Amino acid sequence: MLLGGNRTVGPWGWLMLLLVACAARASEITFELPDNAKQCFYEEIVQGTKCTLEFQVITGGHYDVDCRLEGPDGAVLYKEMKKQYDSFTFTASRNGTYKFCFSNEFSTFTHKTVYFDFQVGEDPPLFPSENRATALTQVK
Repeated sequence: MLLGGNRTVGPWGWLMLLLVACAARASEITFELPDNAKQCFYEEIVQGTKCTLEFQVITGGHYDVDCRLEGPDGAVLYKEMKKQYDSFTFTASRNGTYKFCFSNEFSTFTHKTVYFDFQVGEDPPLFPSENRATALTQVK
């Protein structure tokens, strides 16, 4: 949580919170996944929103997990078995709660540490009005 305890936020703090709330949402988490276990995460997404799920197994065994992503209707959008890392981008086809799970159920004695980044929406440019020279514009 951004605001904890009895702290107050000045006007610039509220503006920053508003800007963060309006930008793309992203969740970056590193967690322990015990042997014979499955961990699921849920995200409410609006139809037409571009999303990206990236993950990597950081420690444990052969550095592999199963990963599955389901839409609000239960349709499987992504499913990979025993992957060390991967990235999957999709556009939400409907409003609702999307579910993605990591499984280590195939392992009988090795726990894993998994990192993932789930990006919902696209990040706006940091300096949209800045006129930048690119390789193509410099050639012209």
